Amino acid sequence: MADLKHRILMVSDFFYPNFGGVENHIYYLSQCLLKLGHKVVVLTHAYGNRSGVRYMTGGLKVYYVPWRPFLMQNTFPTIYGTFPIIRTILLREKISLVHGHQAFSTLCHETLMHARTMGYKVVFTDHSLYGFADVGSIHMNKVLQFTLADVTRAICVSHTSKENTVLRSGLPPEKVFVIPNAVDTAMFKPAQQRLGRDEIVIVVISRLVYRKGADLLVEVIPEVCRLYPNVRFIVGGDGPKRVRLEEMREKHSLQDRVEMLGAVPHASVRSVLISGHIFLNSSLTEAFCIAILEAASCGLLTVSTRVGGVPEVLPDDMIVLAEPDPSDMVHAIRKAISILPNIDPQVMHDRMKRLYNWNDVAERTEIVYNRALKCSDQSLLERLSRDNGESE
Repeated sequence: MADLKHRILMVSDFFYPNFGGVENHIYYLSQCLLKLGHKVVVLTHAYGNRSGVRYMTGGLKVYYVPWRPFLMQNTFPTIYGTFPIIRTILLREKISLVHGHQAFSTLCHETLMHARTMGYKVVFTDHSLYGFADVGSIHMNKVLQFTLADVTRAICVSHTSKENTVLRSGLPPEKVFVIPNAVDTAMFKPAQQRLGRDEIVIVVISRLVYRKGADLLVEVIPEVCRLYPNVRFIVGGDGPKRVRLEEMREKHSLQDRVEMLGAVPHASVRSVLISGHIFLNSSLTEAFCIAILEAASCGLLTVSTRVGGVPEVLPDDMIVLAEPDPSDMVHAIRKAISILPNIDPQVMHDRMKRLYNWNDVAERTEIVYNRALKCSDQSLLERLSRDNGESE
């Protein structure tokens, strides 16, 4: 079975030309699966004038279905409105397995449901952590319970994420596998010349939203600038909280020490990272955080909040963790500055090469596919009993 090559349909509302953790994961995983000899097709919605069938590097075929997103890049949930085109793609491409990504994606949920009805094996990857108490999370968890009751196998990007997904969806833990994200170390390399330490540059690259801890930055940055006259901040990213950071910069007269770059294209992320010594991640919730891998691969020492799956990402000597509290984060930055002389960017990059590799992720995902395809088919009555929440 291991030698049998599969025809895989990747499904998500989130894909190129958007850039983010989910988008990169689908792209790099697909490229590595193609190299392993599998056929991979991606299904997503249209982005602007990018509609119809497109081919990407390595012969990756992408269906940009002409549906418009209505909220946060998600298509409008129609349940059965998508069925004819999903069925056509599944049959035309002779798909053997469907792999959906991200719990927020309505296209993913609908495709998994229709694929199971047609008798296909389905795998689902969860990339985020969700709560249990707020209205949005309660609603999302109900949808997830319904969809995942029928999923053949599930993948999470960290052990924390697995625990969260199992609690939210009611999936048996033995059906859920942990396969981390990875980083393209060929793209994220340290600068050829090491930076001097007369001026210490702290880099932040993140969407400036509440979930990413933008409010923490508003309190941390002025205090660090007060303690260290030779520290400068570079903030890349955009979002509703950017105004608060701009106001903080004005209030404390830090225009010359806090550089606001706005949205940074993914192709330019490395050039921003290699201009700094320390990478600061202030997220309030994070299943994995690929940004930390990219920073470490460029040789930056990371300071991050101790949330979600972040403590699982890097060895202790490559990251300084702090509670999501301004004073504790300032203390962590002070500690990071004190150990900077011991950091060799090239050594850190070489370690990242060994630790995180997309080919390794693809091989581990292939094992999950093989196990999913070996599962026995269920009758409609068995499926309905599971959808109603009865035990297996």
